[in-house]
Amino acid sequence: MKKIPFLFILFIGFINAQKLTSHEISLINNGDVNTALPIYQTTDANQHNTLLSLSSEINPVDPNTAVLVKRMKESFLSTDGGVGIAAPQVGINRKIIWVQRFDKEGNPLEYFINPVIVWRSELQNLGPEGDLSIPEFRDQFYRSKVIQLEYVDLKGQKYSEIVEGFTAVIFQHEIDHLFGILISDKKEKEKNDSYKKVDAFKKSDSVTR
Repeated sequence: MKKIPFLFILFIGFINAQKLTSHEISLINNGDVNTALPIYQTTDANQHNTLLSLSSEINPVDPNTAVLVKRMKESFLSTDGGVGIAAPQVGINRKIIWVQRFDKEGNPLEYFINPVIVWRSELQNLGPEGDLSIPEFRDQFYRSKVIQLEYVDLKGQKYSEIVEGFTAVIFQHEIDHLFGILISDKKEKEKNDSYKKVDAFKKSDSVTR
C-alpha cells in the first residue's frame, strides 16, 4: 500500500479545521498581544452561552492562533491560583488550552492545540475542583488517574504523551471546557466505580481551572 506523507496528513488536518470567523479574529486582536483577554463568567448570560458551546479545531499555523495562544497565557497569568484555562473561557470556541504542568520540574505553563484524550484509565481519583468562570463554586469530582493525550503545537507538530495525577485532572477539566461541559453541571461517577482519593493535589482546595 502506498504511504501517505506525514506532512500531507497534517495539511489535510489543517484544511479540516474551520477558518476563524471575522468575529473571532476581531476578539483575538482587540487590544495588544501582550494583554490578557477577559475571562468569561457564568453569571453573564451571553458569556455563559459561549461556555456551554462546543469548540472546533483551529489551524495551528494561522498567525491569529499564535496571538490567541499568547493572550490566553496572559489571561492565565492574571488569575489568582488558576492552574489551567481553555479558549472558551476567553470567548473563543476553539480547541486550545493552557495547563500548569505539576508533573514536570519547575511546574511550567504549557499550551496545547487541538488536544484529544485518546485513552483514560478505569482507576479514578476523587478530588476538589473549582473553575475560573464559575464564581464561588467548588465540589468533589471523579477523574481518571491516568490519560493518554494527543495534541499539536504552533508549527503543527503532533505529540502524544501519558499524564497522571493532578496534572491529568487539570487536562480533563480543561478539555471538558472544549465540549461545553462545566463542573457546575457535571454529575459524579457512580459510587461503585473504582477510585482512590487524590493525593497528588499540590495546591489547596482553592485551585481553579
